[in-house]
Amino acid sequence: MGAWVDAQVKEIKNWTDTLFSLKIQALINPFTAGQFTKLAIEIDGERVQRAYSYVNPPTNRLLEFYLVKVPKGKLSSRLQALKPGDGLMVNKEASGFFVLDEIPMCNTLWMLATGTAIGPYLSILQEGEGLDRFEHIVLVHAVRYASDLSYLPLMQSLKQIYKDKLRIQTVVSRETAMGSLTGRLPDLINSCILERAVGLQIEAKSGHIMLCGNPEMVRVTQQLLKETRAMSKHLKRKPGHITSENYW
Repeated sequence: MGAWVDAQVKEIKNWTDTLFSLKIQALINPFTAGQFTKLAIEIDGERVQRAYSYVNPPTNRLLEFYLVKVPKGKLSSRLQALKPGDGLMVNKEASGFFVLDEIPMCNTLWMLATGTAIGPYLSILQEGEGLDRFEHIVLVHAVRYASDLSYLPLMQSLKQIYKDKLRIQTVVSRETAMGSLTGRLPDLINSCILERAVGLQIEAKSGHIMLCGNPEMVRVTQQLLKETRAMSKHLKRKPGHITSENYW
């Protein structure tokens, strides 16, 4: 990645005790929706850094990140404690290939996320570039508790923009919540409950799956789709049906 530049906190919002959004201002190079960068703070003479995806679209100069406070995490607790006007560092260059340019032609694009991994999809959908080639887009956000659906209002506003093209489904695993499916994402796929809820089928011939989140969820879901839907990992040298990114 490129050089580090100074950034200033403009806004911080605590959604829950552990989930928060950070908005900063910095002079960075252009990035592509879906990419990530690194944030850093000097702690005891050491630059502590972690990778985080952009939530904001590239056209928005206010840089937004969705974070979780990690128990005993060296950086996340410091980031959550920042106040407007405080400084930190951000890498000037973005990285990552979890972008629409890497997605092959398909009829239905499935965007599946757990936890804070909803971020890249929000950046892509807010930007809006390159989505015309899909007839349907399905955005699925899976969390533990309904209170973790921090960006549901933004998701609903995107639904108003895209109308019938975009279908939104939330999933809550540890409680029952109105409007959400209950359970784990792989189980809901395996039982076809997710597909019935959104009214579309996950098919290798017409769909492509974007998976972002908990590495275990990504691994299990990829294996499930391989075994039950004849879907394979998408590679440049060997086109497939699944594009994934682990999120920690």
